[in-house]
Formats: sequence, structure tokens, C-alpha cells
Amino acid sequence: MTIRRILIFAPLLLMALLLQSYFWVPTYEEQTRGNPDRLNEYITTSIGDASLLNPVLSADSASSTIESLVFEGLIDRDEDLRFRGRVAESWEIYEEAYFPVNEDIDLPGAGRAGVEEVAALLRQAKEESASAEPPLKDSLENIREIAVLPPVEYEVLRKEQGQKGEKSREFKLLVSAPARIKLTLSTVDQGLFENLSRILGKEYFSSFKPDKYVRLVETVETRNIAPERLKEHIGEVFPAFEHNPVLIFHLRPGVKFHDGHDLNAGDVKFTYEAIMNPRNLSPRIADYEPVKSVEVIDPLTVKIVYKRLYSPAFGTWGMGILPEHLLNNESLKKEAIRLGKEPENFSMRESSFNRNPKGSGPFVFREWKSDQYITLERFEHYWEGPPNYRAYHFRVIPDPLTQELEFYSGTADTYNVEPHQVKRLREDERYQNFSGLSFGYTYIGYNMRRPIFQDRRVRTALGMAVDVGKIIKYVLYGQGEEITGPFVKQTDFYNHDVKPLSYDPAGALKLLEEAGWKRNSSGWLEKDGQKLQFTLITNSGNDLRKDIMTIVQDSWRQIGVDVRTDLLEWSVFVQERVNKADFDAVVLGWQMGIEPDLYQIWHSSQSNPHQLNFVGFSNPEADDLIIKIRQEYDHERQVEFCHRLHEIIAAEQPYTFLYVGKWTAVLDKRIVIKDVDEKGQVTYRKITPTKTGSFSFYFNKWIKLQEVPSFAAEG
Repeated sequence: MTIRRILIFAPLLLMALLLQSYFWVPTYEEQTRGNPDRLNEYITTSIGDASLLNPVLSADSASSTIESLVFEGLIDRDEDLRFRGRVAESWEIYEEAYFPVNEDIDLPGAGRAGVEEVAALLRQAKEESASAEPPLKDSLENIREIAVLPPVEYEVLRKEQGQKGEKSREFKLLVSAPARIKLTLSTVDQGLFENLSRILGKEYFSSFKPDKYVRLVETVETRNIAPERLKEHIGEVFPAFEHNPVLIFHLRPGVKFHDGHDLNAGDVKFTYEAIMNPRNLSPRIADYEPVKSVEVIDPLTVKIVYKRLYSPAFGTWGMGILPEHLLNNESLKKEAIRLGKEPENFSMRESSFNRNPKGSGPFVFREWKSDQYITLERFEHYWEGPPNYRAYHFRVIPDPLTQELEFYSGTADTYNVEPHQVKRLREDERYQNFSGLSFGYTYIGYNMRRPIFQDRRVRTALGMAVDVGKIIKYVLYGQGEEITGPFVKQTDFYNHDVKPLSYDPAGALKLLEEAGWKRNSSGWLEKDGQKLQFTLITNSGNDLRKDIMTIVQDSWRQIGVDVRTDLLEWSVFVQERVNKADFDAVVLGWQMGIEPDLYQIWHSSQSNPHQLNFVGFSNPEADDLIIKIRQEYDHERQVEFCHRLHEIIAAEQPYTFLYVGKWTAVLDKRIVIKDVDEKGQVTYRKITPTKTGSFSFYFNKWIKLQEVPSFAAEG
């Protein structure tokens, strides 16, 4: 009888609790009674904890949220999406281009020419550029300086990846470079050498033979390198021409790390080197691999030279800068000895810094209790002035219902509204609300290393069996849109001509039958005695993904696929399963930026452990397009490449693309932006989202007032 009464009254008690939470929000006095500092503290919630707090090493959203407050990059984007200086106060962008003299071809009307003759010809063409036709005219006028570089000899160390079961091999190439021309350009000019061919001859660059100047330093290990592979290495080491875009950043004087140490150009170089150090297993390597060199010019000036054209280059320097003095080899060695570990095997990934970071951002790290909370305090010496909030609390609350109750009770300042609550909370006068289409998407990813997922027909059929419209209607309550490919839907990189897979269970079954899968006597699909069976996983604490997994499992079982499901705690899910590619299929999502660079997620070279192409997608044309997108500076051409890449990925179906969600967040109306002018005059204004949909852009200026302010626009 007692149990029966509990079962009857427990739901009623929960309903009463929810009702009082809905109709009662504590007053300012009630919130701060016994804790007057509450208004100076900002509290946010998350379903998952951070993994580690080091922007070079982490890739999850929870870690990124904290890192964006503790660390600061050289630049970021303003509310209008233009780049603005942060640690860097100014910058220069130009290009240094090189080409060796082609000794095997005649110049038009001039015969064979040495380096001085070629340089003289280019100088003359530049002087007469006013009479040249575009685009040659533009390229000539863009040249600031023409210089001659003498012949030089040097060695280059290369690595050849071994075949299956074989180790990779290192070998040396000896380059005896002839004299070269160096062109310094005012801006990056990707059409430079094509345009110069009008002066030097159509085949001047294409007929260049690098193997005349490069030879292999032979050892026992190099004997089995295939001639065609050696030719590729030689072409990369000594190409017919080089585009070397250059960034020079001038750092802001007086920027300090949280321990009082000055941030300087050496820290920028160190951050780059930490990313590229293979021992650190940084997921950011692909963004910085195109860098040729990072040079410290002086304590406040750093020069970054790129190996080749790389259009996203500038934006990558929004990466948080690490303190060299705390993480250099000497510091790591001391830490290893203190911990009783071998210094030779101790890397940045093992450092305690990752749980006690020191950056140069607006907030200082104070405390981290795993799966409970992270606490930050404002940095009083932040170069732009300290934030208004004295403390920032990041609370880990996996259950959305508990998050909601915490928000209603005033112990959390913001709440990411669940889809079924959107209509109600948008109409609630007590809160200010923000909404928009997310920069990202939710998907089902298939591990293409698994034999059953190597057949495109299987992947496509699984997608056809999922009713995405049903998911959007019943799981998202209409707060989402179907998506067909990997680009942000709000940008022109997204190909709207690619249509979603039709929901067609019968067609899916037919496609599976074409792939050799037939129903057995028990109704399950089977091929060569093997049942079509696998496990679909996602992280616990995310009810949307859990509901999606349930719907998908039911849909697949109806066509004879024996799919199991598993919910895993976030850290286990990411670190043990996703990062190690130890899964069959996964429900996950990506948060994207506005840049179209998809190298890390989709290029075949990025499918190793701890990299982001964890489904193992590989397509030669896609790889080629991804590189072209990275190197293309013309927006229209970039869009063209993106649309084709979208088509390929949609056709290959390494993911079943589900939807892009619409987000809604609510804040107490007393939270506003506080501006102080040069005379100390204080004004308040409403929080408004930027073009990207971010409403927290001015977070450092946020303040919570005692009463809801009245703005002029409201009368």
C-alpha cells in the first residue's frame, strides 16, 4: 500500500514543484539574502564537463566555453564578423613569391635567359604596367620588389609512410637550387604565376624539371621508395614556383598572463610549436600545417610565413595563446621529475596545467571539481579592463529538467530552452529571449572502417529508413530544419540544390537487397551468414539524442536491421569511443564556424586517433576539393568548390545528415550591457545578438541590476 501511494503522489509532487517554479521567480532581495555578492556572479550550466583546459589540445564545446574566457588569441571577429585585434593590435598581410629560373626554355622573343635577364624583363614589365591588360596589369602593379637570390644547396628531411605493417621511413633529399627570383607583393595574388606566363611564356613554369636539382641521399632504407613517389616528394620540395603568404602581427604592449608574466611574441611561436609537436596529439595540427615558419622579430612582433596559399590562415590566429614559461621543455621536465615520471615520455597532455590553466583572458581560473563545477574570477589586470562580473561559475548539470529548475529558482542565470518549452518561454514577460538557426548540425555517423559500412548502398539505405521530418516534428517540436551536407546552412557555401534523402523504408530495403542483404527466417537481414547487426551510441544527459536514437533504432529494426543502442557518460563517450574510433555508429553534432574549411573533419589524412574524421571518410575528389577550398581566395570559386564537395559527401552518405536545430536561450531581464564613456558616464543597453546569433558577445560588459531597467525604445 505504501509503495502504491508513493507511485500515486510522487508525480503529483513533481508537477507541483514545476508549477511553483514556473509561477514564482525569487525577487532580487530573495536571491541575494545572505549572499549579497550573488549579483556579481554569473552562473551557467552544461550537460557535460570540460575534458581539459588547454586550447591547443581540447576539441569539445564545454572546454572551449571555459577556454574562451581564460585564454585570448591574437584576433577574433567583431559583431559584424570583421576581424578585430585582441592580443594583436595591428597586422600586415602580404606575399613573398619565388620561382627558379627555367634554364630549359626560351623566353618569347628573347631566347634562353639567366636570372638577371628574367629579373630585368619583369622590372621593365612593371614599369610599363599601365599599358598591360588586366589581370596581368593588376599582378604587375601589386609587385613591391623584385630581387635575385643566388644559388644555394641544402638538405631536406622527408618521411615516407610505410605500407600496412611497415614502419614509416625518413630520408634526405639534397637540393642544389639554381638562382631564383623573389617577388614581394603588396597583397596575396593567387593568379600571379598564371599572369606572369604571359611575359615568360605559357610553358615557362609547367615545363620546369625539379629532378635536375634534387637527388636522393641513398641509404638502405630508401632503396624501396617507388620512383613515382620519389618524384612527388621532389616536386613538393622544389616546385616550379612558390606562393608564401605572410602575416606580421604587432602585439599589444602590456598584455599579461594571469601570473603577471608579460605575453610576448615568443609565446605566439611557442603556441604554434606546441600544436605541431606530434607528442601533444593536438587536433589543431591541420589548421597550422600550412605554416612554413614563425619568426620572432622582436618581443612584440611575430612574422608568420605560409608554405602555400591558405585562405583561412588569418582566422586561425584566434587560437588562445599559451604561456611558454609554464609549458616549455624545462618546465615539463621539472613537473615530470616532481611526479616521478620519465621526462622523455612526459608531454603537455599530461601536465597539470590542463586542470589549472593560466591564460591572458578576462577571467582567471580558480577551481575545478570534476563533473560538478568550474569557477573563474575576473582578471583585474585584463588589458581591456576587468569584466563587470566578479565570478563566473560553470555548473555541470546533465539533466535538463534540473537545469530548468535551477534557472527558475535563480541559481542559474541562463537556460538553453528545450524545444517543447520554446513557445511558452518566448511569451514569458519575466525573461529576455534570443533565438536563431544554429551554426552546426546533428547527424548519425558511420564508422567506415567497419565492413558493413563500407558499402555506400548500406549507408544510404539506413538514411532512407529514418523519418527526419518525424524527428523534427515530435522531438524538436518543429524547432529545426533538415540538412543535407556539411556546411553551415545560413552561408552560401551550403548547396541548397542537394535534396534530402526521401523517407522510403521500402526503397531502403530494396537497396539493401541489391547490396546482398536478405531477410532470414527470423526477419533479420543477413548476408553470407552474417546478420546486419551493430550498435548505435551517443552520450548520456542529452535527451534529444536519446530520443533520436530510440526513433532510429525502431526505424531500422522495422526493415530488419538488428541495431543495439548504448548511452555513455560524456568523457567515456568522447575519449574512449569517439577519439579512438571504437564504435559502429554514433549520434553526434558539430558546431561550425562561418569559414568553409572542412579539412579536419573530412580530409582522409585526419582519420587517425584523436582526429576529427573519426568516421574514416576517404574520397580522392573530396580531398582535392578540400585542399582547393583552403587555397582559394576568390569567393565565387570557393562557393563552387564547396557546392561540389557538398554533392559528393551527400552522395557518399558517411553521415545521415539529420537537422540543424533552432536555439532559444533566456536570461533575466535585469541582465544588461553596461557602457562607461571616457568621462565615466554610465549607460545601459539591451543585449542583442550579433550576425552569428551570439548574444554573449559583450559578456564582459554584462551586469545584473537590482530592477528591470526601462529603455527609451520601450517608451
